[in-house]
Formats: sequence, structure tokens, C-alpha cells
Amino acid sequence: MFNLVSNHKRFIQVALVLLIVPPFAFFGLESYTRSMNRADELARVDGAPVSQREYEEARRAQLDRMRAIFGRNADASTLDTPEAREAVLDALVLQRVASGAVAKAGITVSDDMLREVIQSNTAFHRDGRFDVATYRQLLRAQGMTEQIYEQRLRQEISVGQLVQAISDTAIVSRTASRQLALLEGQRREIAEAMIPAQQFATQVKIDDAQLKAYYDANGAQFRVPERVRAEYLVLSAENLGRDQAVSEDELKAAYAARAKQYGVEEQRRASHILVKTKAEAEKIVAEVRKTPGRFADLAKRLSQDPGSAENGGDLGFFARGMMVKPFEDAAFKMKAGEVAGPVESEFGFHVIRLDAVQAGHSRSLEEVRKELSGELAKQKGSKHFAEAAEAFSQMVYEQPDSLEPAAQRFKLPIQKTEWLARKGAEAPSPLNQPRVLAALFTQDAITARRNTDAIEVATNVLVSARVVAHQPETQRKFDEVRAEIEQRLRQQEAAKLAHRDGAAKLAQVLKGADAGLKWSPPRMLSVRDAQSMQAAARHGIFAAEAARLPAYVGEERGDQGYAIYRVGRVIAPETRTEAQQSEALANAQRRAGGEQLDAWLASQRSRAKIEINREALERK
Repeated sequence: MFNLVSNHKRFIQVALVLLIVPPFAFFGLESYTRSMNRADELARVDGAPVSQREYEEARRAQLDRMRAIFGRNADASTLDTPEAREAVLDALVLQRVASGAVAKAGITVSDDMLREVIQSNTAFHRDGRFDVATYRQLLRAQGMTEQIYEQRLRQEISVGQLVQAISDTAIVSRTASRQLALLEGQRREIAEAMIPAQQFATQVKIDDAQLKAYYDANGAQFRVPERVRAEYLVLSAENLGRDQAVSEDELKAAYAARAKQYGVEEQRRASHILVKTKAEAEKIVAEVRKTPGRFADLAKRLSQDPGSAENGGDLGFFARGMMVKPFEDAAFKMKAGEVAGPVESEFGFHVIRLDAVQAGHSRSLEEVRKELSGELAKQKGSKHFAEAAEAFSQMVYEQPDSLEPAAQRFKLPIQKTEWLARKGAEAPSPLNQPRVLAALFTQDAITARRNTDAIEVATNVLVSARVVAHQPETQRKFDEVRAEIEQRLRQQEAAKLAHRDGAAKLAQVLKGADAGLKWSPPRMLSVRDAQSMQAAARHGIFAAEAARLPAYVGEERGDQGYAIYRVGRVIAPETRTEAQQSEALANAQRRAGGEQLDAWLASQRSRAKIEINREALERK
């Protein structure tokens, strides 16, 4: 909230949501495209290649996002389906299309804007401020230089500017937004009857000719990619630092030198309700003072700050310098439990409630001992790293048949991997770095079983690996996958039968007949709840006229079968305030902007010359 780059935030976000943005995605990559032949390409867009390397970077970026969201539950296999591979490549093609449009439009980004965006990225912050060393370290860990990252980011922002300009051309009337808001606020009572595909499985007959035909037509699905098992060493400043003793005198001296760093400023916790006009704010202040317990409810309904509204307006704890000045000045003059406002800022008018005050204090040496000791040890390790790195690099190169000498010399454990493929989705860090994987799949590493060179994967971190086992790409034999193919075909055919039976039963209930369906208990459904449904079913449910109920809608559920929905009642939405109506207009504008953007992308794509290397994509 209250970000320095608030004026540019929207179009940057649009670009990031629109595009899967791996490193090197938007520019020419002249460093390797000059030597790239057509076998290395998955697609071309108006002559600009989309390389296998870019595809792997995009896929790895998607997997990283999955792991960040789902943690251990992330299933990398979901990215190995033909549909997932197609989606990744499609996103890269759209990148090329958008990038070409940016170049034609002559859109540029100033150095000041670029600097502002980089410095506002909290990933590059340390102790609440932008830190150059952290910035460089994170980029190097991703295999990027500052120049490459900044070129990439400049392109992203340029695309964002173009995207924003296109989205803003959409116009929505207040009447249309009001009708849309009424529909979104409306709820419908539905019951569901499922015709599962599984019940038709025994009716399906699959013969050998069908199985063999499927195998022959879909051979790429049954290939096992080339794989290796490896052992590796990681030399880092952190590892070297573990052997470095830190004396009590050193700890005390470092603590004294950083006394200010260990001081914790006074922090305050506040909640707020942000509205557009002073009159609205004054009305809310009066209501909150009369009934304090309603603050959270009012924030959820009326606040224009979506980031805090859903939490009842809660902004959490903050110190000075973290909020815009008018807000900060007011909050730091208040007493716990007090309500103040209206407070005007560049974002609108705030009603503020101070929830708690946390006095400033200094952390003692004992509180920071472990942290400080580790930091000092790491610093000592960093001082020894340059010398150790040179010796480590020479040793793994000059004694290429084993990692054991280097492991003994530097007291490092030899770590082992499971089977790894070239794309390395399951490779542990730091072996998931493209340079390390590329080194493991060279002929020298596979046939001669030599150590890889020492590869820098992050600041003060080197890795050397060695192949211990190799499996070339193989095609699984028909007999191996026969049962798998039979199950797949049986499921597909059973689903077709379920779809046919479901459509027939839908026709019966539409005529008022009893189709023998078993209905689920009724439940309430809003437009937002129905987003996971297919568009046709969603439209049918919410287009059903209230005067002609019950209404029935069918939906094909793929391999699951067929669903029929019965709409029994329509619940009208609550009356909306002026503020809510304004928010609805803004939401409708954003939705229309998204549709405008989709149409523009489709138009640009239809004009572009796009070539897809299907054979190379199927080998992925």
C-alpha cells in the first residue's frame, strides 16, 4: 500500500500477469541466437525464434510459482502434459507478438522510471531499504547480469504501458455496470445431478487394433527422456564460515558497531477505511464513534483499499516512513483505541483507528548472539572464499575422475541425486541451474564421466558435479504401456457415453419428464462461485428467467462425465451504496479492458507469421 510506484503499478502488474516472464524472454538474446539452428527452435514469430532454452526457463518459472503456492504438494507432472506444454509455448508466442507491437509503437521507458521500479521491489530490500548487494546477489543466483535484467524489465514495463493504453480504450456505461453489479450480487439456488463416466466403463469394448493405433499415433507420450544420476559438491562462503571461530571480543565489538541496527523503532498498528470523498469519511467517523464494533464490517463493505478491506481494514504494524506522510502524522499522534478522520492523502480520505502501540527498544547481545555470530562467521568465510574457490576449481579440473579429493580437502559432503532429465524440473537446488544441467549432459561428462568445471550458481557459491549413471532416451514398448493405453481409451469412451446419456436426460427434464436423476442438496451459487464452470453452463444458470423456474442446464465434465444443474430460486442482491456502485463501475471497466486486450492480442496474433515446431514440442 502507498507504494512509490503506485502510478505505474497497474500496467506493470498487467504485463506480469499476461506473460510468463522467464529470464531473457523479451529480447533478441543475440549471445546465443546467432549460433542457434532450426533444430533448437520451438517456434518463430515474424522471424523471431522461440528457443528450447527459453521454453525451459518459462517452464521452470511456472514450476517455481507452483512450489511457492503449493509447497510440497506441487506436482511437477502437471506441467508435462501436452496441454501444459502447449500453454507454455503459447505464452512465449504471445510475448513475441506483444514485444513486436511495442517495437513498432516506439514505446520507451526512462531511466528514472526503471530505477524507481527496481528500488521498490521488496525482494531487493534489506532492513527495509533497497540494497545493491542483495540486488546483485539475487540476479547472479538466477544467472543474470544487471544489464540483462534491466533490459528485460524495461521491456516488461514497455509492454505494460501498451497493454494499459489498449485496456483503457474500453468504455462501460453506468447503466451497464449497474446491471452487471446486480447480476454479480445475485445468488441462485441450484441442485446438481451427476452422470459419472465410470458407470459406463464396463460397456466399453477396446480391441488390440485400437490400442496399437493409439500407441502409433501418440508415440511421444511414451518416450522416457535421456537421464543421468549425479554426485556433486557445493563450496560456499557459508560452508567455509562454519569452521571459523568467532571470539567473544569480536562479537561485542560487532554488536557495539551495529547498535543502531539492533534498535527496534516504535511501531503502530492501525486499521483504516479509505473512501473518495470527505463527506463519506465524515459519515463513517460518526457511525464508528457511535458503534465502534462496526468498524471492520464497514471497512469490508466501503473501503476502496482492497488490500486491507477484506481484513476489516487492518494494516498491521508499521514504523515511521512506511506510510504516506498525512496518514503517518495522524497515526503517530493518536492513542490506542482512538478513531480519527477524515485524513486526506493522495489516495483519498481515510478514517483511521489506532489498534496498538509497540514501544521502541534495543535487542540485547544475547538476543542477537546466534544471528550475529553466524554473520561474522560467514564474513570470515567470504574472505577465504576467493582463495578456496581457485583451489577448488583447479582440483576438480586437474583430478577429473573423482570429487573425493576436493571433498576431503574442503571437508565437503558428496551429495547424490536421483534420476535427472535435461529439463531438470526435479533437480535439487543448485543443480536446477541451466548451466549445471547443460554441463552434466555434455559428452565429456556422460561418456568420460569427468567432473564438470566449478560453476558459480550464486554469489560465493560454486558447484562441481559428476555423472555416475546414464540412461539414453528410450521408447517404452507397446507391451509395457498396453494397460495404461487401455485405461485411457476406456475412460475416454466411457466419458462419451456419459455425455450422450446426460444430454438425453437433460432433454427429458426440459420437457417436464422424470429422468430418474438423483439431485444433490440445494446450495446457493453466485457468479463469482461459478467461475470454475464452463462458460455455457454458467451463462445458462444465470440467464434463466426467475419467472420460469425450475430451469435446467447441462455441462460436459470431460472424463468425469456429465452434470445437470437445476435452478430452483433467485435471490436478489442487497441495495448498494454509492461507493459500492462506483466500485462496481471500476470493476466493469477493468473487465471490459481485459476483453479489449484479449481482442487486440487475437488480432495481432492473426496478423503475425507464426511457425510451430510440433515435432520438437512433442519431444519435450
